[in-house]
This record gives sequence, structure tokens and C-alpha cells, in this order.
Amino acid sequence: MNPLRIAALPLVLACAGLLSACGGMSMGSGRPGATASLVPTQAMTPNATVGNVTFTALEHGVRVAGEVRGLPPNTEHGFHIHEKGDCGDNGNASGGHFNPSGGTHGKYGGAGSHAGELPSLVADAGGVARFSVDDHAISLTAGAPNNVIGRALVVHRDRDDFTTQPAGNSGPRIACAVITKS
Repeated sequence: MNPLRIAALPLVLACAGLLSACGGMSMGSGRPGATASLVPTQAMTPNATVGNVTFTALEHGVRVAGEVRGLPPNTEHGFHIHEKGDCGDNGNASGGHFNPSGGTHGKYGGAGSHAGELPSLVADAGGVARFSVDDHAISLTAGAPNNVIGRALVVHRDRDDFTTQPAGNSGPRIACAVITKS
């Protein structure tokens, strides 16, 4: 065996160990991260709703950012984190909104609202909604009551009215993803 390869082996193993230890971190930030890849449900047809969302831990909260495509142009849609990490039955298996503190349904950031509330998605003329929001009601910390890893992210067909209990009357679930640690 080449002596140079043998000498470099401890360095390679050390680097591999460091990379493995960072498996729950977002690339480049050194902070925990998660992702969700939204896929269409069969709640409506045709349905081309897809998207990619990243969750990046902040000092206090989580940055939720991404893009959802395939929405009808110039429309608004309810967008929520749901309690169960199951997108079966057209997203209905995801249960209700994630609500570890027992709040009432309302507008994102409103006093006493669910932790699972997110700002509504607003599609542009091309049917694309882009967003980035710093959410201080959720976390990516294992064991924390407001941890969203393993829960579902859901796009609804209709706009959220921010009033109707317990979910805002935002209609069927047209896209769903399980939030997974990255």
C-alpha cells in the first residue's frame, strides 16, 4: 500500500467523523435544520401543487423558507404545520393544526394562536408562492414540546379566514409533506 495513503488515513477518518456528527445541521449555518418536500394530494384534480421548504434553527425560533408551485394564479392558501407526520388519506391523516400550548386558531403571530400557524401562501400570476418567515413559536430541538420535526406541513385549497375554529375553514389539503431532519 502507498505510504502517503496510509499517512492520510487518520485525517480522512477524522473528517468523516466530523461530517457525521454534523448530520443534523443545516449546511453552512452550523444550526439544526429540516426540510419538507410538498407533494400533491388527490383532494382535487388536476393538482400540480409541489414545493420545497427549509427549516433552519435560529437563536430563538426557526426560519421557514421556500417555494410552492402549481397553485392557481393570484390565489391565497392556508398553510399550516399539522400535528401528525402522516400525509395519508389526502393529507387528512396529519390530524389538526400543531397546537402544543392549546391556543385558538388565528392569524400567524397573533396572541394565543396555534404554534402550527404560518402566514398564508399568496401565489403570483405564475402560480408560485415564495416565502421566508422567522417563527418564534416552533423549534427543531428533539424533546421540546414545540418541535416540528416529524410533523406534517400542509397547503390548503382555500384562504384561511383566521376566525373559524379550529382550522380557519381553509378547505381540503392539496399538498402535504412530512418535516424531516436534514
